[in-house]
Formats: sequence, C-alpha cells, structure tokens
Amino acid sequence: MTITRDKLLTLEAYAKIRNSSKPGAIAHRRLRSVPLGDHVTLQFEDEQTVCRQIQEMLHIEKIFDEDGINGEIEAYAPLVPDGSNWKATMLIEYPDEHERRRELARLIGVEDRLFVEVEGHARVYAIADEDLDRENDEKTSAVHFVRFEFSAAQREAVRAGAAVKIGCDHTNYPAHVMLAAETLASLAGDLRAA
Repeated sequence: MTITRDKLLTLEAYAKIRNSSKPGAIAHRRLRSVPLGDHVTLQFEDEQTVCRQIQEMLHIEKIFDEDGINGEIEAYAPLVPDGSNWKATMLIEYPDEHERRRELARLIGVEDRLFVEVEGHARVYAIADEDLDRENDEKTSAVHFVRFEFSAAQREAVRAGAAVKIGCDHTNYPAHVMLAAETLASLAGDLRAA
C-alpha cells in the first residue's frame, strides 16, 4: 500500500467534503485507537488515516504545488503498514504539565517496551522512531512512531482470528489490553498472507 498523488483530492475537492467526511474519519480513527493504561494511546495507521492526515496538512497549509504535495506524501507515507506489520502513533498523555514533565522523565525507553502478543506466539516488540530519535537523557517524547513486524505464522494467526494482546512491560508503565474484536478485524486487514 503506497500513497500516491492520485489517491489525494485537490484542495478544492477536499474542502467540499471535509466537514461531511469528518464523522467517518473520526469513527475510523477511533476504531483503530487502543488505550493502553490511563496515559498511553496507540493510534494504528492505515492508508485511510494517513491520506486524511496528508489532506488535512495540505488544507491547513494551503499547499497546492506539486513539490509541496510530494513533500507531505514523503513525510507521511512511511506510516502506512506494508502488509507484514502494524504501524502506530504512540501518544503519552498527561494533562497536567508538571506531571507530564515528571512522567516523561520516568518513561525513558517506554516506546521500546511496547509489544504485541499474538495468541500462541512470542511477543513482538516495537521498533520505534525510525525517522529520528525522540528522547534524550532527561526525558522521552510525548509522541513516538512505532512498527510491529510480524512473522508469516503470526500474520496467518491474526488473519485466522487469533486473540491479540497489546502491552508495555516498561518498569514504570506496566499495562496490557486484549484487542477488541472490531479493532482486531480492522488491523487484521493490514496484514497480507505470506
């Protein structure tokens, strides 16, 4: 799945459907969002979510020239899963600024401790922030981009309906959740047979 120029609407065409398509886009995003504990959300990306993000950036920034459009595609296209993986935006959310600062310091490395566990298979740990390092010695970032790469057997198991657990085994943020059936069905569609 690759995002190309012909998959995007012109600024004028997008402006016409932007408001009317928003509820559907929000529902799709919600279906693919997985809360992990009280402060982490994984938003699993796909072609639809990434195209919407690109359209929004083009709309907000009023980008209509070919170079600008291609720049946005190049920036966001790597977030689309390629059939052997799931890709997600990880959001660490603490409303209080002081708590957020303290917790981001305690959560250094949390993005590397995220995992997906397909029933009957070993855990797959996230490959985080391939575009750039998002933490330093003092704190982690509130936003990370992660990829979970699956073996052929794991992909087949997910596509066949195996239960899937998503979790984090960071010392300061232990959490896990079983994927809801609807979310799992949507994410299974991102995986291709071997």
